[in-house]
Amino acid sequence: MGRLRPLRTLMTALTSELGERGASPPPLSVDLHGSATGPGGLARAVWAHRELLGILARKEFHVRYRRATFGVLWAVALPVLQSLVLAVVFSKVAHIRHASHYPVFVLSGMAAWLYFAMALAGGSTSIVDGSDLSSRVYFPRILLPLVQVATNLYGLLVTVGVLVALSPVLGVGLGSGLVYLVPGVVVLVLVTAGFVLVASALHVYFRDIRYVVSAALMMWMYVTPVIYPPADTHGPLRAAILANPLTGVVELFHASTVGATVSLAAAVSVSLAWAAVLLVAGVSLHSRFDRVFADLL
Repeated sequence: MGRLRPLRTLMTALTSELGERGASPPPLSVDLHGSATGPGGLARAVWAHRELLGILARKEFHVRYRRATFGVLWAVALPVLQSLVLAVVFSKVAHIRHASHYPVFVLSGMAAWLYFAMALAGGSTSIVDGSDLSSRVYFPRILLPLVQVATNLYGLLVTVGVLVALSPVLGVGLGSGLVYLVPGVVVLVLVTAGFVLVASALHVYFRDIRYVVSAALMMWMYVTPVIYPPADTHGPLRAAILANPLTGVVELFHASTVGATVSLAAAVSVSLAWAAVLLVAGVSLHSRFDRVFADLL
């Protein structure tokens, strides 16, 4: 209380002086207004913290398998096992086939799908989940969803290596079509980053996003040409598949092994258009609200 007396004395004197002049004292207030970080400033901040992005991505990948007996081998085993199960079930039960290379068709599609699903599931909640870290030291919070995009890239590269190694064993001769893997990975990362940035920003305000993403991923796979070629579909299902942002990506992976079944130019154009819109929206959301995310965590 003793420390407050000088302040009270000062305020009393100021009030008396203003009263003699016929003026009312100004209200005590704190100005909390501030300009939002522009996209350019956000990009510079991300570039300045690029080493932190790499460190967090490597840490996340190694921690994910640290206490597992087989360690990083699970990054190989899971997509292969899932692909084999799907190939057996849908070829024997549903009688879906793609020439004589259906297992490779499924594996190449699953390589892209698993990366997208895992990055979106983890990245959509990353800002809220990483609140303990971001509250201790400053860095642009857009790094947290980007860490998930980068972390799962390690697993994607491992899966692609397995795909290339198993294709000849399963009877698929690889040739110049392998070059489609490069644009396939690039477009996949862009589309995934766009969805992750938008979902992570919205999740800070609407915690239902976690459950919306989980439900969407369960249905999304069946309108993505992972287990059946889009050329075999008709009507509304075919229209939904062609409008799917992942169709162009998955078809690029198919083109690298067993061949695409739809026009690559049209499908990839749709994927790139989705990526552009989502990236612009995601960067805009983060540049506008990054300063106030901490108040909502």
